[in-house]
Amino acid sequence: MASTLLRNLLVATTALTLSAPLFARDITLEETITVQSITSTAVSADGQMAAFTRNVPRTPYVDDDGSNYTELFTVTGENDPVPFITGKHSLGSIQVHGDAIYFLAKRGDDKHTSLYRIATTGGEAQRVLAHENAISSYALSDDGRYIAFRARAKADETDEKLSKKGFKAEIYEEEFKFTHAWLFDTQAEATDPVQITDDEQIYSVDFRPGHEQLLVRAAPTALVDDNYMSSSYRLIDYSGETVGSFESVGKLGKAEFSPDGRYVAVIGAADYNDPADGRLYVYDTQKENERVEVLPNYMGHVQDIAWRRNDELVWLGHRGTESEVQALTMQWLESRTLLELGKAIVVDIEVAEGQSDVYVRAHTAAHPTELFRLQNQQLIRLTDSNPWLADITLPRQETISYKARDGLDLEGIVVYPTDYQEGQQYPLIMVVHGGPEAHYSNGWLDRYASPVKHAAQQGYALFFPNYRGSTGRGVEFSKLGQNDYAGKEFDDLVDGKQHLVEMGLVDSTKVGITGGSYGGFASAWGATALTEHFAASVMFVGISDNISKFGTTDIAKEMHAVHARSYPWEKWQWYLERSPIYHAEKARTPILILHGKEDTRVHPSQSMELYRYLKTHGNVPVRLVLYPGEGHGNRRVASQLDYGMRMMRWMNHFLVEGGTEAPAHELPHAENLK
Repeated sequence: MASTLLRNLLVATTALTLSAPLFARDITLEETITVQSITSTAVSADGQMAAFTRNVPRTPYVDDDGSNYTELFTVTGENDPVPFITGKHSLGSIQVHGDAIYFLAKRGDDKHTSLYRIATTGGEAQRVLAHENAISSYALSDDGRYIAFRARAKADETDEKLSKKGFKAEIYEEEFKFTHAWLFDTQAEATDPVQITDDEQIYSVDFRPGHEQLLVRAAPTALVDDNYMSSSYRLIDYSGETVGSFESVGKLGKAEFSPDGRYVAVIGAADYNDPADGRLYVYDTQKENERVEVLPNYMGHVQDIAWRRNDELVWLGHRGTESEVQALTMQWLESRTLLELGKAIVVDIEVAEGQSDVYVRAHTAAHPTELFRLQNQQLIRLTDSNPWLADITLPRQETISYKARDGLDLEGIVVYPTDYQEGQQYPLIMVVHGGPEAHYSNGWLDRYASPVKHAAQQGYALFFPNYRGSTGRGVEFSKLGQNDYAGKEFDDLVDGKQHLVEMGLVDSTKVGITGGSYGGFASAWGATALTEHFAASVMFVGISDNISKFGTTDIAKEMHAVHARSYPWEKWQWYLERSPIYHAEKARTPILILHGKEDTRVHPSQSMELYRYLKTHGNVPVRLVLYPGEGHGNRRVASQLDYGMRMMRWMNHFLVEGGTEAPAHELPHAENLK
């Protein structure tokens, strides 16, 4: 088994370094959106066994509409994974505790999501705890006696009766249904859990080792904005009384106590205006929760943390387009490398206390997220969720650097056409990430909205720019786009295009732009204000009017703090001029607009506005596609496949076939029913 895994790793690594295709066949759009991947991992106390979940998408045209399925496996050493729960199931939040694997699921006659356990040796899963509402997450005390979990209280039966009589008025942003923290004593005579928080939103709960205390992250309301900008960590005892707090400001990420309960490590923000939680802080409870930033001036963003010993914290960082794993010693606040940059794109890390090996989920350009064990600075692959990928032609993919017009150094990832010939110019699809506090890593970039290998097989080059404002290069770089909507940040896109043209790779007259959310904003801007640079645009859940966007989004506080740094009423005209609708008359770029009808982040009216402006002007082909049941991104396979088919048809029609009118809107879904 070990030799096979090593061979697979060598083949994958070789595929990344060669431009010539190595395998036999092309990948289809259906295969692109139905690849399987590892979604979570939990490790046994001795570090020998890992439990993991695998995401299994539904089969287009066969399965009914719905979310993806999830399967549970274990793997010991380098043996083949052992299936525990497979088939058409849904489960999550796995933990290994003692001789059992715990997970959340809604099974059998469950009215709500409940807590289950299954022995590490296999057998039938047994329900541990059911509640009056769905359990969102949970934690287990070290001795297994207590279970802390998050859930809403039971729905008011009076409200249900009134609803049946037609009294359904909704009071916007005032009727909060809080998620509370609950505590269940498995040894107590009382069988009901006890609610220990009230009138606040609880986003996480965990036990403090060696103490009868819980670490919770709470916000004053259930609004998304407060989750982003106004939450904090604090300690509560088993009655819910606050016994300690941890000073922070701005966005917060994961927190974890050291095994002895002394230190708590927190991924947080540098300040209130920091666009992303990516700084690493450690609080010392023996020094009145004194906070120390343990990686000052880190020119990347910390993504995950895990204590391996009382004085050693393993951390995962994304730097540029790569990732690294290091171990920090608390005594000296010095890190040593466990996995250097360029080996794979690590998504998260799991460790067992006192054990040397680290389990990681990671992906590369050759495969989506799989499970690995990190040992002696080497990755040992433990899963192969898509063995058929060995037969797929892999295009050349690499990180490039270029300069913006103002001299700023920028990076992006280029994927070459599968049959690339030096000196030949190709059509380009530029894929712009959202956020903008996000970044592209040089790994598996294939998505329904960016079918990399499928597009490369069709003769396209693809470019994934990390424009100013992206994460992965420190706080200062991530703030460069603030108070400059559609300014230098989007000029960076044009400069990236020009660099690829000067490389001789791209035909400047055949460049398409696409992206979602802030990337959708960029796609709309590219089709209007920058229309001379792009021959086709596909805008997804994007922004077209920065004035009405502020009044219809669920993150107005976050927008002001880490993006705009001003309010519309402070400079109405500026906000208007930084909106694609203001430049609609200039538009000569055919644009396909797509949006989830239930999107609360960027309201569908943003797409409707731009569509109506362009349709009224009548200067350019425009089409609007709405997805019922989808929000800020398509989650269901059918919606994803429909999106991918429409996006590729639009690009092919205008970049390759020379179309001047919109292609037919019908897709061959009926013919594909199986």
